[in-house]
Parts: sequence; C-alpha cells; structure tokens
Amino acid sequence: MSFLDNIIQLDKELLIYLNSLGSETFDGFWMLVTNQFNWIPLFLLMFFLIFRAYGWKKGLLLVLIAALLVTFSDQFVNLIKDYFARLRPNNDPSINSIIRILKTPRSFSFVSGHSTTSFAATIFIIATLKNHYKYSVLFLIWPILFAYSRVYLGVHFPMDIFVGMLLGFLEGYLFYKIGMIFLKKIPENRKTI
Repeated sequence: MSFLDNIIQLDKELLIYLNSLGSETFDGFWMLVTNQFNWIPLFLLMFFLIFRAYGWKKGLLLVLIAALLVTFSDQFVNLIKDYFARLRPNNDPSINSIIRILKTPRSFSFVSGHSTTSFAATIFIIATLKNHYKYSVLFLIWPILFAYSRVYLGVHFPMDIFVGMLLGFLEGYLFYKIGMIFLKKIPENRKTI
C-alpha cells in the first residue's frame, strides 16, 4: 500500500468514526447548519460591520471584493473537484453502506466547497475588521460548523474539509491583501453608518 493509499484509508476511517457520532436527535440542527441560506443574517451583520468601519465607498469596494472572492473560490473548487474526481462518501461503494447519509449530492468530493469558500470569506472579513472589532475572530465559528456539517451528513471526507480550510485561508488572505491595495486608492472622506 502506497503512502497516498494509507492517507486515503485513514481519511475513510476518520470519516466513519466522526460520522458515527451523529444521531437523529441532532440531524435537524446539522441540516440547518449546512444550508448557506440560513446564514444570511450573519452575512448581513458582516456587511453592516464593514460599512460601519469603512464608510459607504470603501465598504462597497470591500463587499465587491468579497463577492469576487466567493466567485473565484467556488470556481477554483470546481476545477479541483473535476481534476481529482474523488467520490463523495455517500457515493463511495466501499463505505456508503456503513455511514449515516443525510444528503446525496452527485458532484465530486475533493475539496469541499463549503469549507474552502466559507473559510476564504471569513478570513477576508476577519482580516478586514480586525482593527475595528476585537471580537471579529468569533466569525470563525461559522466556517467550522459549516464545514463539519458536511462530514456529519456523510457528503465529505475530513481531508476534503481540512484541505479546503487551508485553501480558504490562503484565498481569503490573498484577497484581503489585494483589497487593501485598492482601498488605499480611495480618499479618506467617509460617512459611516
């Protein structure tokens, strides 16, 4: 067995263990957590804090950069998924009969779009707000729950989540740096809300 085969086997075993911790009692909660539309109030709070900290002009630029980040992240994840073509746990015949499956998407597994994009957006927001709100780091609760929900539901392996998290950190930080370059070009006379 090669090194990569060992990693994949350990990944499957970890998924089986984590997924088996679930119970019907909590299924409804994790189904709510995994749906990005349920997080709209959090996104609105993030945008409000950006506009409050930076004013309308700079705030709008930052929101546009965040939208570009999410679009880029989503498309980049799709390229990676198509390249690696790893079956999702719910579609993997070697384990799908022994795990709890609450959703049945058909796309590929590696990497997790939920993990990558939520971490990318959150790192961007935290980096943008860190000098204005000392508790902005608490926003990390969202991508952690959001990403873990995919393992709970049986649609992603832990490695999909972990690599997605790392990729999201890199994307979020890169777009933050790009955003700060453009932000410096906008004059300082701002109106906050």
